This record gives sequence, C-alpha cells and structure tokens, in this order.
Amino acid sequence: MEPRIQYAQTADGVSIAFWTLGEGPPLVHSSLIFSHIQMEWQLPECRRWYERLAQKRKLVRYDPRGLGLSERNVTEYPLDANSLDLEAVVDRLGLGRFALLGLQTSGPPAIAYAARHPERVSHLLLWCTYARASDWLRSPGVQAVRALMDKDWTFYTEAVAHSLLGWSEGEPARRYAALIRESITQQTLQAAVRAINEYDVTSLLPQVRSPTLVLHRRQYALDVEVARGLASRIPDARLALLEGESGAPYLGDTEAVVSAIDEFLGEGEGVAGAQPASAGAVHTILFTDVEGSTALTQRLGDAKAREILRAHERIVREALKAHGGSEVKALGDGFMASFSSATGALECAIAMQRAFAAHNESADEPIRVRIGLNAGEPIAEEADLFGTAVNLAARIAAKAEGGEILVANVVRELAAGKGFLFADRGEMALRGFEDPVRLYEVRWREGG
Repeated sequence: MEPRIQYAQTADGVSIAFWTLGEGPPLVHSSLIFSHIQMEWQLPECRRWYERLAQKRKLVRYDPRGLGLSERNVTEYPLDANSLDLEAVVDRLGLGRFALLGLQTSGPPAIAYAARHPERVSHLLLWCTYARASDWLRSPGVQAVRALMDKDWTFYTEAVAHSLLGWSEGEPARRYAALIRESITQQTLQAAVRAINEYDVTSLLPQVRSPTLVLHRRQYALDVEVARGLASRIPDARLALLEGESGAPYLGDTEAVVSAIDEFLGEGEGVAGAQPASAGAVHTILFTDVEGSTALTQRLGDAKAREILRAHERIVREALKAHGGSEVKALGDGFMASFSSATGALECAIAMQRAFAAHNESADEPIRVRIGLNAGEPIAEEADLFGTAVNLAARIAAKAEGGEILVANVVRELAAGKGFLFADRGEMALRGFEDPVRLYEVRWREGG
C-alpha cells in the first residue's frame, strides 16, 4: 500500500511533505539532489528498497523545500534550511531520537545536523557523499553534465540520471530522468546547485559524536579516497566499501547495502529501549522531570523552550550511555530509564545532576531537574516497562525538587556500603499508593 502523504511546517513557514513506513526504531531517509516521494514509490526498484529498509524499523522519507510535493515557492537553499526541513518532520512525528541517512548532496546537511544535535541523532549513515562540494565538482563527468543544465533541460535530466544511477542503467535511468523533471524546475535547480556548490562541513567532522557508517561503492563517480577521508575525520566512524558503480543504493547489489545498514543499526537499536526483563530480574527504574517546563514554555515560547529541553535530553542521554542505562522512553520534559544495577543508577543520577549544575553556571535559563529512583521487578512488554515498581519511581520523582535525587528505601539498601550519602526524608504519601513510602535524598554536591 502506498504510504500516506503528510505535511509538516518548518520554523520559517515552509510546508514539507513526508511519509512513514513500518514500525520500530526510526530511520530518517534524506534525498538525493532530486526528490519526489510519491513518484519514487512508483519506481519498482525504489519501492523495494524502501520496503526492505522498513522491515525492521520506521522509515521516514520527506521532500526538502522546493522539491517534489513540498512547497515549491522557495528561492534560497542555505545549508541550515535543510535542518529546518528535517526538524519540522521529526518534531511533527514526535521523534526524540532517530538514525539519519544522508545521500550524496544531502550528506553535508546530515553531517551538520548530527554535529550540532548529538542528542537527537542515534546513528549517522552516509552514502556516496562528501564533506565539501569541491570534492564532487572536480570530477570531469560531473563538470560535463553540469555544463548541460543551462542548455538543454531534457538532455540534461537524461545525462544526470545516468551519471547518478550508473551509465549501464537503462530503464531505471529513463524513469529517474522523468522524476527529475517532475521534482524540480530548471530555474529552481540552478538556484539549488549554486547553494550546494558552497557546501563545506569539513570543520564539523571532528564534532560528530553519533556512531557513523560511511558507505561507498568502489566504481562510483566520486573517488573512493573521498569516502576514506570522510571516515577518517569523523571520530570512530566505520567505512564500508561495496562493489558497483551506481550512486543509487536501490540499484546493483542492494542486499549488501541493506545488510550493512541492518548490522550497523542493529548494534544500537536494543540500547535505546529497555532490555527485556527476565523472570525475577530486579531493575532500578529512574525518572527525570524538568521542573516548571509548562511555565517555561509559556514564558519563553515553544522554540526557545524546545532548545532548553534539548539540552536536558543531551545531558540525560550522555549520562545513560556512560553508566550503562537503557532509555525506555522520552516523555517530552523527562525520561524513563532502566538499570540492572542500583549502583549504576545512582552514579548516573549523580552524574546528571552535576552536569546540569555545570550547565546552569553559564546558561541564560537554568535547567532544574527532579530525579526519582525505585527498584523492583517490572513487567516488560514491547520495549516498555510496566507495574508497581515503575509507578512508584514516577511518583518519587514527582516529590523531588529541582536539583534533587529521591530514592525508595530498597534502592538505598541495594547500594549499601557503596559510598553513597543518603538523608532520610521520612515517610511521604504518594498518589495511588495506600501506605506512605519512606524516601531518602541522595547527597550529590561536593561536601554533602
């Protein structure tokens, strides 16, 4: 069934068309230089590619501004506009964290977004792309095809289709040339190419913190040394060199491409959700909650408040990663996480509060976060956790003040002798629980 076209509105008022396919961890699939999400679905080889990617995850595909079914009345294409388009779609879908696939000309914008928003990009995948446009433009074939753009529009689209997809591709290239003519006008393309020619995100490569996979075909028009250079400059990036000449991942040995993607994403997809709880397993549940988030939004507006919440998301996720915590779910202004160890959960909570304190020293708007912990045997269903242990942890977090860590007595007992300092806060009545619960404050500041 053809995916349903939906629309999102960017911060600067541009309508962006998108669709989703499948269920599971999200993968946002950006475009080649040309894009028409409805016509692509009519291309058999492209449709099979999307269906294969969506077998294990939620695939998100969108048309950037000026292309396809998105708003065409656009005259400027700065690098940052790509981030606005992407952000409109993921925010419309409520995606807190997602994998991002950048292809060819959309590679530099994907790199820039990942470098600037590590808290949102779980994995970065780069296909046959570059950090600076000059690496692509120096190819004699690219220069020859670009020279046709202003002279013969139809002949240009045929030539560029073969250049991108592979000169041996017959019918697929013909169909793609037709898609090009439908996806963008000659005048719009001229403006877009002028902007793309200026892309250079080389300085941002060392700042990428998301796990990164650089995929490249050995016989493709872009020199393989560009891919090697790209992977070498991104910390801990991997390089997958595949056979073939086509710049379209859905042509040639597609299964090799999908297998590399599945293997790479599969390593982290289990970390984002809760680990399955075995019978009798004790988990320590941690909740965070930003104090006064509703008032913050009313006072600062949606955009500024969202920036502050992103800082909260970044700090929490970095602490979870460093202390072996599993993010169960994001709750807008808070998180639920699970730990196999009470000690690890407490160390993570302390690291979070210290990170927030350090952030607040130089921030215009401080972030004050409540943290609550409880331990028990939750019920695991579909990457989520349920039951009394979870409900109690949430109620404990609600009783904390901003900057505090409150825990149930069971957490204190599990961490006995580990060097943590606890202050008895006495018994408290918690909503939904018949009997009062004794709570303890964790002292995390230097000097108690």
